[in-house]
Amino acid sequence: MKVLVIGGGAREHALCRSLSLDPDVTELHCAPGNAGIAEVAQQHQVDALDGKAVAALATELEAGLVVIGPEAPLVAGVADAVREAGFPVFGPSREAAVLEGSKAFAKDVMATAGVPTARSYVCTTPDEVAEALAAFGAPYVVKDDGLAAGKGVVVTSDVEEAKAHAAGCERVVIEEFLDGPEVSLFAVTDGETVVPLQPAQDFKRALDGDEGPNTGGMGAYSPLPWADPELVDDVLRTVLQPTVDELRRRGTPFSGLLYAGLAMTSRGVRVIEFNARFGDPETQVVLARLKSPLASLLLASANGTLADLEPLRWSEDAAVTVVVASHNYPATPRTGDPITGLAEVAAEDAPHAYVLHAGTRQEGADVVSAGGRVLSVTATGEGLAEARERAYRAVARIGLDGSHHRTDIAAKAADTATTVA
Repeated sequence: MKVLVIGGGAREHALCRSLSLDPDVTELHCAPGNAGIAEVAQQHQVDALDGKAVAALATELEAGLVVIGPEAPLVAGVADAVREAGFPVFGPSREAAVLEGSKAFAKDVMATAGVPTARSYVCTTPDEVAEALAAFGAPYVVKDDGLAAGKGVVVTSDVEEAKAHAAGCERVVIEEFLDGPEVSLFAVTDGETVVPLQPAQDFKRALDGDEGPNTGGMGAYSPLPWADPELVDDVLRTVLQPTVDELRRRGTPFSGLLYAGLAMTSRGVRVIEFNARFGDPETQVVLARLKSPLASLLLASANGTLADLEPLRWSEDAAVTVVVASHNYPATPRTGDPITGLAEVAAEDAPHAYVLHAGTRQEGADVVSAGGRVLSVTATGEGLAEARERAYRAVARIGLDGSHHRTDIAAKAADTATTVA
């Protein structure tokens, strides 16, 4: 099977890495890719938001499957254009992707489907914002209704900061604050059958101890030793299947990856948000643990045959990923800095630890930074403690001037796992 992956971040590198190890994949292509993806896939320059251009590339390659990684092409309707050209596509239609493209729409779907989530108000004026903030009180949760690359949410006890964030958005969703730890759960669906993957937890704040500004994610781990063993089954029953059923009832069936961001509150599981694609950096650790062939899973979603797929097989190993970010991220990151140590990680730490590229590009013989989140250093081990040790040992080999990373990814969970053991 020839597979074309659309995107150029660490999520797409993780997808390409898993697909490159799949014996059913005879050719692997990626557009536009990055310096790391180039090692496992043939790269092509194409505008990922141009559905006709992506369809033309799929036609040229005679692709057997097109996998759309990022949210922006999905919301732009690229999956529709490629499907209309006759290719199997992993990723929802433009109409179904509104589940991520509009938080207000997602709230409406959840309300109709009876999915547990935070109480909320949709606001478009300063007066509506002030009234909603006063109704819920601190801490305030203000979400840009549209796409914001994982940085459209502000959680603060400062009402002026909350109002300022709202003022910079066309429309916002203001919610009650949800207590408890957060969990990310992915599910692959063909619009009817829903196959959940393994849960993960990511770290949104830039600095240790969950301090600093919100980011797109500074690291992740899986499994979750502290989570209820029935969590996945419960979320499938109360969240994932009802949402997929409701979208199908509305005439906008959702096919692809449904991502549920969950809060484990004192009142039970509540949905924080839905995404219409694999999340970054959670994908890095979830795919590190998946033993079943990835291509057949994604193709079954695209072809509507998930019900016939054998149950997924998972490694009992743990996985940890640590994001290495550019100087000044998540504000305006500095780019163009050379990255060193990649060859050392490949020589000394593989196969248990490896580097997935996010914001990189090739400049002659050098790999340089080209974004805010530059690398996802990922490792596996018999437990979280071993996976952490391997990940941070690999991080220590990497040189990137001005870069920063968190040092506490999965630390508490590793302690929990040790205590439980």
